[in-house]
Amino acid sequence: MSLETRMVGLVEDDQIMGESIVQRLSLEGVTVKWWQRGKDAVREMPDSKLEAVICDIRLPDLNGEDVFRAAARSSHVPPFLFITGYGDIDQAVRLMRAGAADYFMKPFEMDDFLVRIGELMGPSEVAGANVLGVSPKMKDLERLLARVAKLRSTVLISGETGSGKEISARFLHAMSGVEGLPFMAVNCAAIPADLLESELLGHEKGAFTGASQRHLGYAERAAEGVLFLDEIGELRPELQAKLLRLIEQKTFFRVGGEKPVPFSGRLIVATNADLSKMVKDGRFREDLYYRINVVSVKIPSLRERPEDIPWLMDLFFSEFANRMETPLKGISSLAEEAALSYDWPGNVRELRNRMERAVGLALGQWVMPGDMFPEHGIDFAGEERQMGSLEDIRSNAEKRHIIRALSATGGEVGAASRLLGIGRTTLWEKMRRLGLNGNNLDVTL
Repeated sequence: MSLETRMVGLVEDDQIMGESIVQRLSLEGVTVKWWQRGKDAVREMPDSKLEAVICDIRLPDLNGEDVFRAAARSSHVPPFLFITGYGDIDQAVRLMRAGAADYFMKPFEMDDFLVRIGELMGPSEVAGANVLGVSPKMKDLERLLARVAKLRSTVLISGETGSGKEISARFLHAMSGVEGLPFMAVNCAAIPADLLESELLGHEKGAFTGASQRHLGYAERAAEGVLFLDEIGELRPELQAKLLRLIEQKTFFRVGGEKPVPFSGRLIVATNADLSKMVKDGRFREDLYYRINVVSVKIPSLRERPEDIPWLMDLFFSEFANRMETPLKGISSLAEEAALSYDWPGNVRELRNRMERAVGLALGQWVMPGDMFPEHGIDFAGEERQMGSLEDIRSNAEKRHIIRALSATGGEVGAASRLLGIGRTTLWEKMRRLGLNGNNLDVTL
């Protein structure tokens, strides 16, 4: 099993042993976060996004069991593989019962050790091209959704308008391995309240004036696929009660119907509202809130993940340029800088709309700031734009591209250099010249 691009933690105070493990794992393409003190590992591990941890038993401050028990209190505990030079069968049994993944005695065969590490991590959850974004936050989101996809639990996706809640729901559906089944999306805010029940649950012939025949609602048409309810906070109280029945009893009634209809699909709901506050205000049922909030996923706003802005711009440019057969060559660095300085209240949806307008109406060979933001004759701070030198523009573009590569590789310089098609030494020199170093980036040697 390939270990390329995986992230592993190492807790080992022995300098020679630690360097040996780091060197061998690095040759396999693994990014290693190495701690020589147990307290440092306990403090930093929850934020390190590790897929496995290799931990020595005897450490200068804590022992390996202390580190493991502290890590076990976090919400996402990576598998622990313990190594020790002091054999203790009782200790090994105790650790395995506590949830440790494996136990190796020093010295050990490195090839066997690597095989076991690969087995513990399993296949990469999200492989191949970026789907939701290139920023660390969106890669974390992809990994979370890939895990959630294996469940059949109800999922609540929250986030600002236009941040990508439905795209994330469709990604979750695709990762579940049943993407051939229906994905029925319902915007609860877009359908008139008096029609929503009929559209969602269906109706029988003669249920109301104009109901000339039976109508199957979205819940029934979802079959064993996904029923996605966007803007769930817009449901009226009486429909909230019926949705609660659908979740609890896996059945519902069509409007005017007397026979329960089974619901065999998976429910995914989304909202840009604060449902917990709505519950306190009496505008949303508390029992329904807890039923839909089995697994909660938060989509970060676009301004929280600026690394995704250039990537999304390129994505939308390719889409619209192919559709419109435009003579445009691409996006200027000035347009990219303008996009990076904008707050994006409408998130990805607004970015997509602005790129569509820019590609359709741009007069030159490149998308310029005015094509994306025609309403801004001056910059967003209210000052006239200053024309930068060509060298400044080139350096800024190069700096952003390096930051994007480091973000995509989790800060691993060697992997970033391969992604950029340059040598590791060359990348270090460019980072030094552009002021990028370990103090302002989380880079890994």
